[in-house]
Amino acid sequence: MVTAIVLLNVDRGRINDVADELAGLDGVSEVHSVAGRVDLVAILRVSENEDLADLVTGHIRGLEGITDSETLIGFRVHSSHDLENMFSIGMDG
Repeated sequence: MVTAIVLLNVDRGRINDVADELAGLDGVSEVHSVAGRVDLVAILRVSENEDLADLVTGHIRGLEGITDSETLIGFRVHSSHDLENMFSIGMDG
């Protein structure tokens, strides 16, 4: 599984709409509106790097209202929870 964190800046009047659109995309597991230098943070979990590339460049960057984004690809998760098993249910691997 590939996990990525996408930091997004969005037109002020579109934050909630973009968050809802993001949350409806396959591969987007969570969307948080946040305070700070970005408006939204999306957590992506997909099977392969190609799926991540398609999701980010083919779907997310095309949403109206996004003015800037930065994608951080996760190497290793450090958690007391078994996130890999929690999010891989139903994924062929």
